[in-house]
Amino acid sequence: MDIKTATALRRLRLVSAPEAVSFLLLLVCSVLKRTTDFNAVPVMGMVHGVLFVLYVTFWADAWNRAKWPLRTAALYFVLSVLPTGGFFADRRLRREAEDAVIASRARKEGVVGA
Repeated sequence: MDIKTATALRRLRLVSAPEAVSFLLLLVCSVLKRTTDFNAVPVMGMVHGVLFVLYVTFWADAWNRAKWPLRTAALYFVLSVLPTGGFFADRRLRREAEDAVIASRARKEGVVGA
């Protein structure tokens, strides 16, 4: 894995958890708007919108650079629209990055012929 691919995956991973948190906070704010006088939906909506756009942008870049199959790319996109999906995406991306580092070190040391 080259440095640009690793950077693309890292960016996607770094934005996935905050995007999930903002989605959950937006849902809480929506409930509070309807049950109390508290209305933070415009602010949380904007924050979540910016984070979602960043996630989709980084997702497209990671898909392009990592050459994911359609199924993997679709999974990461579906995780972006689920309220807690960003946490699962973060965990999978962390595992994927660790596996890539291990494979890279093995290739460097000549353990595998890939």
